[in-house]
Amino acid sequence: MKIKTLVVTGALAFALAATPAAAKTFRYAFQGDLNALDPYTLNESFTLGALGNVMEGLTKRDKDLKIIPGLAERWEIVDPLKWRFYLRKGVKFHNGEDFTADDVVFSTERMGSPGSQIKTRAPADMKAVKVDDYTVDFVLSSPNPILNAEWDTWYMFSKKWAEANGATQAQAASATSLNPFALKANGTGPFTIVSHEPGVKTVFKPFPGWWGKPEHNLDEVIFQTIKSDATRVAALLSGDIDMMDPVPVQDIDRVKSSPNVTVMIGPEIRTIFLNMDSMRDELLYSSVKGKNPFKDARVRKAFYQAIDIEAIHNKVMRGMSVNSALMISPLLYARAAEFKRHPYDVAAAKKLLADAGYAGGFEVTMDCPNDRYVNDEGICQAVAQMLSRIDIKVKLNAMPKAKYFQKAGPTDKYDSSFNLLGWTPGSLDSWNVVENIIGCRDANGKGGTFNFGGYCNPRITELNKLILVEADTKKRDELIAEAFRINHEEAGVIPLHQQSLIWGVSKKVEMVQRADNQILFYWVKMQ
Repeated sequence: MKIKTLVVTGALAFALAATPAAAKTFRYAFQGDLNALDPYTLNESFTLGALGNVMEGLTKRDKDLKIIPGLAERWEIVDPLKWRFYLRKGVKFHNGEDFTADDVVFSTERMGSPGSQIKTRAPADMKAVKVDDYTVDFVLSSPNPILNAEWDTWYMFSKKWAEANGATQAQAASATSLNPFALKANGTGPFTIVSHEPGVKTVFKPFPGWWGKPEHNLDEVIFQTIKSDATRVAALLSGDIDMMDPVPVQDIDRVKSSPNVTVMIGPEIRTIFLNMDSMRDELLYSSVKGKNPFKDARVRKAFYQAIDIEAIHNKVMRGMSVNSALMISPLLYARAAEFKRHPYDVAAAKKLLADAGYAGGFEVTMDCPNDRYVNDEGICQAVAQMLSRIDIKVKLNAMPKAKYFQKAGPTDKYDSSFNLLGWTPGSLDSWNVVENIIGCRDANGKGGTFNFGGYCNPRITELNKLILVEADTKKRDELIAEAFRINHEEAGVIPLHQQSLIWGVSKKVEMVQRADNQILFYWVKMQ
């Protein structure tokens, strides 16, 4: 996996705040919001990345996404059912408290609280046992060779701070208003949050008491939500911001032609895909009554084969995507080349629909975020138009990501019949995808939490358990291949592509573009 680091940057004057001429203020913008500062509320890479500058896990990942020590100096597998972590001494939370084993035990319990979206970071029955103030054992009921693969985004909470601020339970994404504790953050990371206006602006300052060695030269970071593509590009070109994510694909050449900014383009490990509700007996939003057409694999495959993925790649994404036959980036699975997409074939798709009893097509509503992924609404519009060729009438319901994740996901009990989603496996491992995206989900939303369509094949659930404990790479890859093959043959979830990372950055800035698309200030340097 190749990660690019480029020297790039913008002016220091920004309308949001005035700073001394000598101060180095890094100003960046994203199309979506930063809302709750509780990192357990929303399992979303942008939010987790922003808060990863403030809070830390027992592990970290380096510039090439390799797992390295974080708040734990080292760890060992005592036996297959016990992992021991040795904590870093001398670490302070931003409020001056010491970081100890009590905070790890507390954070383990908080991770499993009702409002938490990061429950899958560890087995539900995992126990954290304090050995001493700086040693913690994690006790399992079955072996798990990748136990800590996602712990870089399982951030540690201060037990004392959480109890004092009423933050012992995670802020639920379904809440109509943010709890007071979700408007502030107390971490151990290299930056503190000094002010936060949800959906508007967040100001960060370096934490002088950080245990690590700073690799940045910043005095301040200002984040702003700029939803409009045109406004975001204009802010970058004028020097009002120093970095934007993403650059709209149609504006790449324009940004590249500017003398003061550049475009950083690299591979992203996020896969964009389509979910169909194949769980309910009747779709919530469809003209078909009394049954669910998506329960029939022929209907799902018809949708798949009606999608002209090359047209999406060339016209919607302007070449800034890699067409995918798998639910994971080929960078992360050695056998990815064995899988090929079902061919685009309108005639075959119509025949599949007719064979399933839907020769005249039907109507269905498609939910889509409009501020989360690269050209997400444009992709949905293209898919809707393509499906019209097989007499499927799509009513497109595009909305901001906060509303979308609430509606289509577990918060509102998967209130969606057809939707678009993107997924970056936090563990950089196929098991994460099998568990979260194509693993069976029960009626209460337990298991397969992020399987927004509810696709279920019991064999995948069996394979999932085997994959988790298999240490032999060859055997494990074969189990993974079988799980992906089942989803492919049944078109349970339809992969589209891996989008490219497209950042606009001032030529006065040097920063690291990591393939998980986390924007980390502690690697930013400004002239």
